[in-house]
Amino acid sequence: MHRRLRLSVACAAAVGLAVTLVPAGTAQAQSHPDLLPTTINLPNGFQPEGIAIGVLPFAFFGSRATGDLFRVNLITGQGSVFSTGPGTPSLGMKVDLRARLFVAGGTGGDGRVVNAITGDVLASYTFAAAPTFVNDVILTPDAAWFTDSLQPVLYKVPLGHGGSLPDQSAVQTVPLSGDYVHVAGFNANGIARTPDGKALLIVQTATGKIFRVDPDTGVATTVDLGGYVVTAGDGLLVVGRTLYAVQNQLNLVAVFDLNAAGTSGSLVKTITDPRFDVPTTVARFGNRLYLPNARFTTPPTPDTVYTANAVPRN
Repeated sequence: MHRRLRLSVACAAAVGLAVTLVPAGTAQAQSHPDLLPTTINLPNGFQPEGIAIGVLPFAFFGSRATGDLFRVNLITGQGSVFSTGPGTPSLGMKVDLRARLFVAGGTGGDGRVVNAITGDVLASYTFAAAPTFVNDVILTPDAAWFTDSLQPVLYKVPLGHGGSLPDQSAVQTVPLSGDYVHVAGFNANGIARTPDGKALLIVQTATGKIFRVDPDTGVATTVDLGGYVVTAGDGLLVVGRTLYAVQNQLNLVAVFDLNAAGTSGSLVKTITDPRFDVPTTVARFGNRLYLPNARFTTPPTPDTVYTANAVPRN
């Protein structure tokens, strides 16, 4: 059996998706994805920010209030908190084929890796002291890369043989240079890989620019988007040569067709939905995009309602 398939099957069994354990109607829902819930209810007062979805129909959300992690079955819409947070934010996140969730720690200045099945913390890494806002993360074959919205750097956590997690001493700080200019306000936010996988893409919230970053040097080059400004830019997602850029305060997703190197792109369309309420980032499952509503303009209380919404990808 192919290694990727072995990992996927093992993870599926561990989280209860073995054929004998799936809920009634699951096969029909998988055959007809339009039957899946389009609104995901999150716990009241949760204050979501990040989302991650892997190869299986499970979404992971982080709380910017407590750092708790919430796992949802996308077929049933049911979920629960499976990992208690450290009391500092859980923001951007990604899940890998080894069922490990990489989580950006916001004002905690850190990142951690959590078992996506048990919720156990597998590793924690300290990146910076205040002022810091470790905002998002992307995975490459050999590293996890984190942005910091208050520092002109990226943090690299190298992965060892077989994806093994390093100790703290291996963490690298990569200064951003080139076209990137650190300004007042929020800076590097969402992060993704270029379509050819050779470089990184980051969005600078304060300027609405997207940069292509050489991971070896940190040199950034402005991506030519034909004059489009990604105002209030937040989470990024690349699927093939399509870039989805969330513009949180504008309640929309800008969709670009990129060249393979990620040096230029053209706006194809924008996606919006009446249910959007300051969505922060985006993940994909099948032909859908899933976005959590951060509701930044709504004062948070223990009873404030939070949701995530699914919209068609094409």
